[in-house]
Amino acid sequence: MLLGLIGKPSCGKSTFFKAATLSDVLIASYPFATIEPNHGIGYVRVQALCKELGVKCNPRTGFCTGETRFVPVELMDVAGLVEGASEGKGLGNKFLDDLRQADMFIQIVDISGTTDTEGKEGEGNPIEDVKMLEKELNKWYRGIFEKVWEKLSRTIQSTKQDFAKSVAKQFSGLRVKEEDVKSILIKLKLDPENPVSWSEEDLSNFTETLRHSTKPMLIAANKVDKPGAEENLKKLQSEFPNMLIIPCSADSELSLRQAAEAGLIRYTQGENSFEIIKGKASEKQKEALESIQKNVLDKFASTGVQEILDKAVFDLLKYIAIFPAGSKLADSKGNVLPDCFLLKGGSTALDFAYSLHTDIGDKFVKAIDVRTKQPVGKNHELKHRDGIEIMTS
Repeated sequence: MLLGLIGKPSCGKSTFFKAATLSDVLIASYPFATIEPNHGIGYVRVQALCKELGVKCNPRTGFCTGETRFVPVELMDVAGLVEGASEGKGLGNKFLDDLRQADMFIQIVDISGTTDTEGKEGEGNPIEDVKMLEKELNKWYRGIFEKVWEKLSRTIQSTKQDFAKSVAKQFSGLRVKEEDVKSILIKLKLDPENPVSWSEEDLSNFTETLRHSTKPMLIAANKVDKPGAEENLKKLQSEFPNMLIIPCSADSELSLRQAAEAGLIRYTQGENSFEIIKGKASEKQKEALESIQKNVLDKFASTGVQEILDKAVFDLLKYIAIFPAGSKLADSKGNVLPDCFLLKGGSTALDFAYSLHTDIGDKFVKAIDVRTKQPVGKNHELKHRDGIEIMTS
């Protein structure tokens, strides 16, 4: 799974990326500080299964507090996007090509409105920032389709190929699936057997809807602790009532995580408070930390960074977390509940077996629910936080 961080220059993408991953990346106040995409590991929260089963887990990847399991996901921070990127302006062509493999987008918006459309210090408009990026992403998708559409549509029609299968194959690099295409054809009432008759508007509607389906997006309203930000947040929520908009302060999260790394505080990402370790922080550091508590954590219940990752994976992409667990809840080396996998919602026991290994899927006999100890068949639909043992022949 790959979560793509996008937005105009200087909106706080790299700060968000570093706050979520603690990767060493350049953070600068000038446009296009990021040129090559940065890749790092963040985490999503899952209520720990070990406590429920009366054991203490030791994860192979991620970590567990005893209450919460933190499961790794990959993040990518790409170059900032400016208007005209779909025609190559700025680093547009590179920016958009880097995004092909992302499963979804987290758009970082400077909700304080203190940077202009090109990321320079000045007056900005968060609403126009969102509209600009939406337009550029839609034009990008449309442009990719236009390059091959005439030939592809004629081939599909003349050879009677399956439209959904052909389109999914042609655009597999964009993570387009057959079911995505089929659902959009039904929704828009488009004729898959006569694609050459589609109008320009039909193609635009199809590519725009497909983009939203294959690259869903939420908005991280960053710099929410800055003057004027809360008023802008309300305006943005009113303008885009159907979009998932989450306020955040990436700079505050980064400060807290770095303070925790330095041993100044006890803090776990996503929490609404921290503990200053006696004798470790200077008076100036205490003052800065207390300001974060008062102006961010007390007001918004968290910095928002962890909530954004959680909602991206579980609410927008609708993934579920599954724990592979044998009868002894441990692997051959004695590691208790060492793994936790993220699967698409609706996945079955057989899907889970194949996600572990092709041989396990091929030799699947049944699965055991570790809570109930009851066997389930290959078509059994899994639920979030299930613990499953796969039995093979």
